[in-house]
This record gives sequence, C-alpha cells and structure tokens, in this order.
Amino acid sequence: MKRLVLVGGGHAHLSVLRALARDKPADVEVVLVTPNTHQNYSGMLPGYMAGHYTQTQCQIDLQPLTQAARVCMVLDSIVGMDANRRCVGLPDGRHIEYDLLSLDVGSEIDSSWLEMAGARLLPVKPLDDFFRTWPAILESAAERSGYRLIVVGGGAAGVELALAARHAFNCAKSDGCVDLVVSESGLLTGHAPGVQRRAASSLDHAGIPVHRLRAVGAEEGVMLSDGSLLPADCVIAATGARAPCWLQLSRLLLDEKGYIAVDKYHRSLSHPNVFAVGDVCARQDMVMARSGVHAVHAGPVLARNLFAALTDGQLGAYRPKSRSLYLLACGPQYAIASWGRFSAEGKWVWRWKDYIDQSFIQRFSKESRSSESIAAKEVV
Repeated sequence: MKRLVLVGGGHAHLSVLRALARDKPADVEVVLVTPNTHQNYSGMLPGYMAGHYTQTQCQIDLQPLTQAARVCMVLDSIVGMDANRRCVGLPDGRHIEYDLLSLDVGSEIDSSWLEMAGARLLPVKPLDDFFRTWPAILESAAERSGYRLIVVGGGAAGVELALAARHAFNCAKSDGCVDLVVSESGLLTGHAPGVQRRAASSLDHAGIPVHRLRAVGAEEGVMLSDGSLLPADCVIAATGARAPCWLQLSRLLLDEKGYIAVDKYHRSLSHPNVFAVGDVCARQDMVMARSGVHAVHAGPVLARNLFAALTDGQLGAYRPKSRSLYLLACGPQYAIASWGRFSAEGKWVWRWKDYIDQSFIQRFSKESRSSESIAAKEVV
C-alpha cells in the first residue's frame, strides 16, 4: 500500500481530489492535510469585500470530495518536512510519512517591514483570517467617524482590495477613507500601459489617493519614504510574496528566493517523489508569473502526473499559455480586463468575471454532490 499525501486544499489539489473521486488507483492510501474543511476562492475575495457575495458563495466544501475518493482529511497545517525521511510535521509534533507528496500550500505575504503597525496590520493571507476579519473592519468603519484604511501593494490584489473597500464603505454609509500605497514602481507593473491607465482612472474616480512611495509600519499606521505619516485604523498588506519559512529546513532543492525548484512536470529537482504547484514552487526551465491562473490550469496535469508516479506511468509537462487573462474587480459590478497588450473595462467585464468565478465554484460543488451520491450508492 503506497501513501500519497496532499498538503493544502488549493486550486490544483481540487482537481486532484476530483480525479481521485472518479478513478482512484488501487492500493493507494491518500491523506489530505489542510487547515479547514472549506477552501476559500481568492478570485472572489474582492467581490466578498464589496458585498457582492457571501462567504459561503466563495467557498468549496472539501468533505464530499474527500469522502467520495476515500481520502483521509487531517485538519491541520504542516510546520515542517524532511524530504530525506519522507515525512511532514504537524504543530503537535506528529509526523505523517509518505511515499509520494504533493504540495499546494501557496506563499506567504511578506509584510515584515509593516510589522510595527502591530494590531492594525492585516495581511491578505492567510485567506481564512482575512475572510473572518473583514466584517469587523467594515462594522468599525460604519460605526466610527473618520475611519481610515490603508492598503499597501501596487499589484492586482492591492488595487482590487482598495476599490472593494471603498465600495463597501460607500454601501455602509461610512465616511471612512481608503488610501493605496504602491511604492515608486507604480501600479500594476507587468501589465500593459492601457491597463495601468484604466486602474488609475478607477482609483481616481473612487476618490482613493495613490501614494507612489515606499512604506514601513509605524505605531499609528505607516510611514512613507518622504517622511510623512499616514495614520490608519487598519493596514491591509497586499505586498509581495515569500516562500514558507519551513521550506528552508525541508532538504528540498530551493531556488535563490526559497521556493521549491521544480521541472516542467512540477516535480522537485532534488526529490522525484515530491511534486509542487502554485506559489510554493518555481519552474527552473522557464519564467512563470506567480498567479492563481496557473494553479487552476496545472491541476489536471498534476493529477495525471501523480497517478503516473504511483503506477510508473509517463509524466506530462504543464505548458502555460504565453498570456494569461486577468479580470480586475473595481468595487462596483465593474471590472478591467488585461490580456497581454489588450485591455477593456465595463460592467460586461464584471459579468464575464462573475460567470468565470461562479462557474469555478459550481464545477467543484457539482462534482462534490455527484461524487457524494455515487459513494452513497456504493455503500448501499
């Protein structure tokens, strides 16, 4: 009996669970280690903040999938691993050994220079914490006059969260203000100039000041590189990513930034019985942007490769598309489309994004219900 351990219930592992529910290889024990029974979908977080979705609408229930695939779910996070000993470690000191391991745990928010903000600081990750905390922030903004929220980060997440917060404040009749700090690099670096102009226009129309300066945390909020202080009741960190710290002692080969070095099959270059997808890894054969788009698209390939590794079959490469589509929510039911040099905006883009996001949730929810029904019939 071989043991496959899946760490994380992220986008790619949803595809693995679905594949296991349909056709689980013989003589294989599967264990899923994940902090929660429900997976929050990051693509719908701005819509949740803006009030367009409930949290339930942004979640996928992992239990029906794991039950249908006869996967043992361990509700915990891992705090370390030893790739040479082939085991992962849990917070209580227990170890789970594996024959084959797949990691889909994402990255961490690097907010180290904002930590002086103390209790005011709210990193966008872990997503579970953010989803749980946001209603309290919105309630405080509605009850307290002059509430001030600062979002730090000039990428897609920073822009979307700032616009979502502004819209939520407006709907709650709050007089609170929202500021966006993007550093000297500006808005949405890596996107086309047209996308940057559209985002800047949306921020200006929403009345969100954009500070193109570096920021560090301060007891009262954030201090900008020109010496000015921005007081804040809450500082949302949507800053750059960093690899999980526990990888440093994992004995896996890492790249210069601490991410797991993987090949075109998303297999570890040092330990062929370890696979990794999403933000926790770095392809060494090509440059690939860190994006949830790749985690979603790589999921079916990962599932096939894990099955192949268990049965000595042929591995297949994940070949990302040369351009990825980004649909950026702008607070109200309005969005900006970014695809290479092409950009567009409007309510129709929001409807397009809403359709894609809800279809993603419903696809796995429908699969869960179907798999659960099949499993029940088998038991009967």
